[in-house]
Amino acid sequence: MQVDILAVGAHPDDVELSCAGTLISEIKKGKKVAIVDLTEGELGTRGTVTSRYEEAAAAAMIMGVSARENLRFSDGFFENNEAHQRKLIAVIRKYRPSIVLANATQDRHPDHGRAAQLIEESCFLAGLSKIETHNEAGAPQQRWRPSYVFHYIQDRYLEPDFIVDISETFDRKMQSILAYRSQFHDPSNTAGEAQTYISAPGFLEGISARALLMGKKIGVTYGEGFLSVKKIGINSFDALIQNET
Repeated sequence: MQVDILAVGAHPDDVELSCAGTLISEIKKGKKVAIVDLTEGELGTRGTVTSRYEEAAAAAMIMGVSARENLRFSDGFFENNEAHQRKLIAVIRKYRPSIVLANATQDRHPDHGRAAQLIEESCFLAGLSKIETHNEAGAPQQRWRPSYVFHYIQDRYLEPDFIVDISETFDRKMQSILAYRSQFHDPSNTAGEAQTYISAPGFLEGISARALLMGKKIGVTYGEGFLSVKKIGINSFDALIQNET
């Protein structure tokens, strides 16, 4: 299956927290989107590997993505090395996206910055024909290099290179986040699990506040920011949105 956008996250829920609004907006426009989680989030204090898979599947359904898979790298300990790059290269060649969305280049969780570098380098290497990979059936894959790699913004604030208007999809973004009932504040969840940094009620309030801040920067209600190593070109001023009235 070829998709237009491949969103990659170090952990299940990275994508929902950071760029679900953008993905939902693109899906509504007819784009195909796939999500790849690098790890199962097995080191998380709350929930289990099984519950994380169930929650990720529920979130994917809410967003309407075409495919989601998990590479089962070691949470907290995966490396940006040849073995991990080859596995990710095979996935990039499988989905053949034009755009890849990747973890923040630096963040509170060390997995995020490491994943950002792993994803960006793998996207480049996937375009080299002398690197051989095979699909699930054992057939050789053709080289493929995405046109763009954009890094979404996570816990730490990073000044974005561009911002996407998600005003119409913000509510569904939050629904996709709340699909992770084991991880985030949910008054109806009475499991009594330990409180964590991301399970406090204020954490989700921070997600809303960040989206409001990003939206304010471009004159809309809600936004999601991204960083780009490449300069972004436009072929018409019609691509610009009004940022003041």
